Amino acid sequence: MGAAGKMGSGILLLTALEMADQMLKPENKGKTFVINAIDTSDEGLTGLLKYLRAQVLKAAEKKVVSLRSTYADRPDLIENSDIIDAYVQDVLSIVRPTTRIESAYDSSLIFEAVSENQALKEKLFRLINENNPSQPWFFTNTSSVPIGGLNKNASLEGRILGFHFYNPPAVQKLVELIAIPENPVEMIAFARQYAANLRKTVVPSNDIAGFIGNGHFMRDALFGIQEAERLSTQMPLHQAIYCVDRVTRDFLSRPMGIFQLIDYVGLDVVQFILRVMQPHMQGENLYSSLLDELVLSGVKGGQYSDGNQKDGFLKYEKGKPAGVIDKATGNYISLATFSQQADAWLGDIPAEVLPWKTLVKAADRNTLLKSAFKALRASHTRGCDLAVTYSENSRRTALKLISDGVAANENDVNTVMLTGFFHAYGPINDYL
Repeated sequence: MGAAGKMGSGILLLTALEMADQMLKPENKGKTFVINAIDTSDEGLTGLLKYLRAQVLKAAEKKVVSLRSTYADRPDLIENSDIIDAYVQDVLSIVRPTTRIESAYDSSLIFEAVSENQALKEKLFRLINENNPSQPWFFTNTSSVPIGGLNKNASLEGRILGFHFYNPPAVQKLVELIAIPENPVEMIAFARQYAANLRKTVVPSNDIAGFIGNGHFMRDALFGIQEAERLSTQMPLHQAIYCVDRVTRDFLSRPMGIFQLIDYVGLDVVQFILRVMQPHMQGENLYSSLLDELVLSGVKGGQYSDGNQKDGFLKYEKGKPAGVIDKATGNYISLATFSQQADAWLGDIPAEVLPWKTLVKAADRNTLLKSAFKALRASHTRGCDLAVTYSENSRRTALKLISDGVAANENDVNTVMLTGFFHAYGPINDYL
């Protein structure tokens, strides 16, 4: 469900490839394998099939040698191109695109990847459950909605679990698995085997809104926004946003600054997830008036259908930040007009602090990180002090996920941030 969406299409691709590989095994000869690719738009489903064909072709080309063994009983397939074409056809033959939800009434497993909307999910689950006599299992790709609530409100009697892929599913290695006490043992075992067959890294999360990934990211993002607002008493807000974004990217050796990451996810998506989490977080204020103001004014970020980044807190040119939003006017102020001044205010980055691309490839990463954080703590420039403060908050946030029972241990939190967010180091470390 949600097959033509950004997440659904990637999940469908991986599942179709795995299902085809199962179908082509000798012991499964004669069995019928079907994936009902359900979405609301015929146009979206047409685009989905084009995407699938292109991606399956790439996959076939990469494993043509092993496919020769798979098709050893097909004397008509001689050339590599013949084998590749046969595999593409076999994978696509499994997929049945449709806009009719009734297709799910015969399914044994429902994988839902619609929008992060609890009411919509529950409506779909109830409708399928009431009309499907097979008592299907439901896997939901939610990144924040508690599974227990979905189970209760849709009357699924434990036949639902959280199976949260990270974006994009075809590339990202991480899956957060959120089980609930009512789940049958064999359902959890199947979910783990499914993830293993897709060559994913599985991290279990307890059923607390936001889970591990968004539990950390949402609070990390709010802290970044709050730091920018605090700095705006010393400089214009757009300059403060730039400074915090640069510190979180360059001083902390992350792949993106925190505001660029918010833009990538989507300001409206971040706002929605915060609203999902808030009722479950007693005594905690998961709210940003600045975020609300920008979303209300139409500033949402996210990506275009071709994958290019939409403007959010930052303006993008050729995929790179080129300006920062001016909240008062809604226009973007070019980095060229103030970045030099802002960089001078932050101060130099210590030589020991390496760029993310360099650090992630380094064999002696831990040694380099110890040296980098030692230099950050010793420098006491504004940028270094901000970096240390930000890292200390990130660590506190991660430790709270453990004390609140969201994550089982430090390794699980670190694995999510390393694998799901491509960080070069986990938030719980000895470097500080």
